[in-house]
Amino acid sequence: MQILKIIALLIEYPDELLWDNREEALSLVEQDAPMLLPFAQQHLSAPLLDKQAEWCEVFERGRATSLLLFEHVHAESRDRGQAMVDLMSQYEKAGLELDCRELPDYLPLYLEYLSIVSDDEAREGLQNVAPILALIGGRLKQREVAHYKLFDALLSLAETRLSSDSVAKQVSGEKRDDTRQALDAVWEEEQVKFIEDNATSCDSSPMQQYQRRFSQDVAPQYVDVSAGGPK
Repeated sequence: MQILKIIALLIEYPDELLWDNREEALSLVEQDAPMLLPFAQQHLSAPLLDKQAEWCEVFERGRATSLLLFEHVHAESRDRGQAMVDLMSQYEKAGLELDCRELPDYLPLYLEYLSIVSDDEAREGLQNVAPILALIGGRLKQREVAHYKLFDALLSLAETRLSSDSVAKQVSGEKRDDTRQALDAVWEEEQVKFIEDNATSCDSSPMQQYQRRFSQDVAPQYVDVSAGGPK
């Protein structure tokens, strides 16, 4: 499903390469994903710097809209490490070379992997994370972020009944973690934790940095993928 690679590019952090080749990108969207053409046209017609700032506001402020899939399933549990190893193994078997800058559960990377396997495998891969996609999409729609359309498109390709609207009730009852108050609370906790970390450990490995990144955020609802829906 090459359409998955296109959607991955539209979800990914906006960069100069995509903006420099926007006409080619729009042509691919029109050919393979015409339902996303209005979104792509609006997205790619805006100034790059504006879209980069918007992306950071949407996907880097708290964990509720994190593009790291296992953040929504395993949180800080030990199961995350094994899940990462298993996913990396799948990538390697498919011949996908990883960029060390991203963790294997980064959604655009996962979509790139699904774009090079068979359609049946890609559909199953989307179904495996459908509850996560629905929750992220629902949260984006609640926040009036147009990217929710990309997540609904993925759910449609997964041939699942889930959508951003199907989780609206659950999302409306969640405590948002991107407000000033929530972010201030995280910052205050991080100052205390920074002192504690320096006093007890000097380990600054990428995994430990990642684990600390969201450790004090307001926790969103997690999903049980094996059960097919939110806990």
